[in-house]
Amino acid sequence: MKVTWFLSFLSLAFATPAPVERAAAPTVVIPSPGATVIGRTLSSIDTFNGIPFAKPPTGPLRLKPPQPLTTSLGTVTATEIAKACPQFFFSVDDSNFPANVLGDILNTPLLQTVTNAGEDCLTVNVQRPAGTTSSSKLPVLFWIFGGGFELGSTSMYDGSSLVAESVDQGKPIVFVAVNYRVGGFGFLPGKEILADGSANLGLLDQRLGLQWVADNIASFGGDPTKVTIWGESAGSISVLDQMALYNGDNTYKGKPLFRAGIMNSGSIIPADPVDCPKGQAVYDTVIKNAGCAGKSDTLACLRSVDYTTFLNAANSVPGLLSYSSVSLSYLPRPDGKTLTASPDALIASGSYAKIPFIVGDQEDEGTLFALFQSNISTISQLSSYLNTVFFPAAPKTLIDGLIATYQTITDDGSPFRTLILNNWYPQFKRLAAILGDLTFTLTRRAFLEVAATNNPNVPSWSYLASYDYGTPIMGTFHGSDILQVFNGILPNYAAKSIRGYYFSFIYDLDPNSNNDLDDWPQWSKAQQLKQFFANSAGNLKDDFRSDSYDYILKNVVNFHI
Repeated sequence: MKVTWFLSFLSLAFATPAPVERAAAPTVVIPSPGATVIGRTLSSIDTFNGIPFAKPPTGPLRLKPPQPLTTSLGTVTATEIAKACPQFFFSVDDSNFPANVLGDILNTPLLQTVTNAGEDCLTVNVQRPAGTTSSSKLPVLFWIFGGGFELGSTSMYDGSSLVAESVDQGKPIVFVAVNYRVGGFGFLPGKEILADGSANLGLLDQRLGLQWVADNIASFGGDPTKVTIWGESAGSISVLDQMALYNGDNTYKGKPLFRAGIMNSGSIIPADPVDCPKGQAVYDTVIKNAGCAGKSDTLACLRSVDYTTFLNAANSVPGLLSYSSVSLSYLPRPDGKTLTASPDALIASGSYAKIPFIVGDQEDEGTLFALFQSNISTISQLSSYLNTVFFPAAPKTLIDGLIATYQTITDDGSPFRTLILNNWYPQFKRLAAILGDLTFTLTRRAFLEVAATNNPNVPSWSYLASYDYGTPIMGTFHGSDILQVFNGILPNYAAKSIRGYYFSFIYDLDPNSNNDLDDWPQWSKAQQLKQFFANSAGNLKDDFRSDSYDYILKNVVNFHI
């Protein structure tokens, strides 16, 4: 018996395995510019990574608007991780110690290569439920990543769990993520850039990606008439800017490129023009560090220098993760053509696409950006900091007036609702509240109010995320929704309900449609937010810090970046 068992075991162990029939790799033929795209299937999700949508922005096309592809790509094997655009991890500016040390390490071509970054990076990723065909006509969710307009890539955002849950909730979607140029490669300012017609390149990359979707997504089973654009942080700001681009003209070949928007942490960022003094100072610093100062054509020089030289020059200005915080060196700025005026002015004049939208914030948006200013211990020092770093053209009395609306850190300090706790340094909670409100939370309310007043028939919804309340120092911090909502790492009520609301919105332009979730009131009807906690949600009147809101709204022209 034992011998027989042993011989049987040997025959199984050394037998030639029977051939396993593998499912064919998902393959899609796209019409524009013509290509056969081969992807992969994993856990019932088809993924197509790194599909080019523009000519490589290299050589003479560096610092130029993206150029559509005009010849067939042949066969595209879209199974590897997509290359990121050049990243601005930390400044290499010597005045930004210790961030400059990290910058010297992380911004080198070697580390950029390790993080899979390079100039030939204008691609999209597409993910869909396995079995989707060209006749499926599923709604499309178009993702624009964040990162302060300095870093980020599609490779950081796998939409598999979103697509899988959309199937589980009976509302399957096609997910598309777009790569766009960031930092000095995508948002270099200056009068030379303006004269060349090469401003806001990152926004133009996003727009060309949307045009690629219009031309090709039907082949993947998506419906090009049902596209929702969604972003977080700089991606969220980009959603609003896409609404405002070309004075609100979001059409392509006579049809809208998108029909709805979702903005997580970001909307209106009032900004001075591309050739403003701050923008020109950034340009001049870059050409100096690229060795182009004094050349007859400094922009041509920037296009001709080698990649390493331009990368280090572009990253020689103050970065997001530094003392200057959200006083960004690189961001969308009015250029008179694509972004014809500051976004606040475009919204106020009605020069934007009137589409249903959801916009909301983390409760403690500013804590992340107030970590680097521990030398600020008095209100006087706080005033000087804001006046010098953020608003040098504003009267100091105006800055003092803004600070005065944040009377106490117990009531007005972030992380909010934590009394005297979590004050990392003497002015931390006050600065965190001001930065969060100016950049995200209260400018969101201004956007909602103007949109609702001027276009009362266009529905909008808003939220405040409080699901990380109690996190020391940080609270429900900026970017925590990437873990909670995008990736759905914690299987709690917040993640499932927000995704559920979003899927309903993507399908029916109404987050309350065809689900069993609590009603989410339209903001224009009640000025109420949906406040999300880890295991519950409720409605909240959107009138907190009204004195600060009124002050910012009254003086918004002085609070341009």
